[in-house]
Amino acid sequence: MVTKDKEDQTVSIHIFGFLRRHLDERGLPYVLTETVPDKGMSAYELVERLLIPPKEVEAVFKNGQVINIYDLVGPGDRVALLPHGTPGPYRFFLGMDRENRERAKREAGKELS
Repeated sequence: MVTKDKEDQTVSIHIFGFLRRHLDERGLPYVLTETVPDKGMSAYELVERLLIPPKEVEAVFKNGQVINIYDLVGPGDRVALLPHGTPGPYRFFLGMDRENRERAKREAGKELS
């Protein structure tokens, strides 16, 4: 039987900008390691677990690529959370604008359900 180390079940999370105040309030560092299930969890759930209001997160990066906040992150992933306020051109070049439009569609769909 193969067993996995708890270390193999973790996500490395880097927090940037104004989001850091939520960690400051609790005396936490800006780089965290969180245990996640084998199947992963949504970045949204991860943000909630960190007690950061998801509405304050404009972009989620996973392994260097922007993803939607509702996409999965899993063991071994590197995640970065960015607040609103990234200058305009970078939002387009990095794909943040695209993912924010997709996020708005998903959230609007939840309201209709």
